[in-house]
Amino acid sequence: MKNIIVPGFLLICLSIIIWKLDYITNNIAKLTSSRPTATVDPANTYSYDNDYLYVQKSQDFVPYSKQDIMNIFYSILDNGYESFTFYCPSEYDNCLKDVEEISNNQTIMTDIGNFVHPYNNFTHLKVVTDSFGQVDVLVTKMYDSSEIRDINDKVDKILKETVNDEMALEDKVLAIHDYIINFASYDEHDKSSNSGNAYGALIEGISKCAGYADALSIILARLNIKNFKVASKEHVWNAVYINDTWSQIDLTWDDPIVENGATITDTIRHKFYMIDTPTLLSYDTLEHNFDDKIYLEVRPKK
Repeated sequence: MKNIIVPGFLLICLSIIIWKLDYITNNIAKLTSSRPTATVDPANTYSYDNDYLYVQKSQDFVPYSKQDIMNIFYSILDNGYESFTFYCPSEYDNCLKDVEEISNNQTIMTDIGNFVHPYNNFTHLKVVTDSFGQVDVLVTKMYDSSEIRDINDKVDKILKETVNDEMALEDKVLAIHDYIINFASYDEHDKSSNSGNAYGALIEGISKCAGYADALSIILARLNIKNFKVASKEHVWNAVYINDTWSQIDLTWDDPIVENGATITDTIRHKFYMIDTPTLLSYDTLEHNFDDKIYLEVRPKK
């Protein structure tokens, strides 16, 4: 009797398997092809959480194109993450290749970084991938906690001394523009290792163009004024959004060093304060000749 029951039971099981074969194989395929999803932590205090024409905040951190990858890198930086992991989907065949191409392009990554708060920007980005589609991103920040504390304390002092609630936004920005220029001098002879950041401009009083731009960007953010940095191959300055209009400010070129005989003196001007792009380019088309496929908000209208 047992010899009859066992083969019969096996025959019934085999019939069920054949009947449900499509269902079983489909579910096995789903299990084997699925990938873990990215863990998305809250953004830090300095996140702008803005969308721009060049890069936008990623909604799910799953890339299906080069633009999605750029959006993910922008979101990682804008959120202030020091490390983050995302995954390439199996249907995006060139995903890992595109990740490496974008992350290894210093120009692209620098341009993306210009759209985030300076405190969330990077000095070094390490990207590690594996054959299963995992992408690990490690961010070395441009400012450490001690520098941020010192700069924030100085910004509190500047705002207390230079602006008040009765002032229009344009007047506040003008007061900040003049303060930074009066406080900082252009580091013509590379005297400071901090002249390329806001610490040099606001604490040490010596700066280069990147330091001027970061200093203004940090204070604009404190005033809740939308802004980003604009860069050419030789230079960097600020784009500012006030009264539904994008304008440009170049503190470096408003703080020229003037040779008067044997004396070199600092001066202040407002030639590069809150101007439109045609005006900017009419003054200079060398250092200010930026890529208008990236900084689209300030692209000259045709």
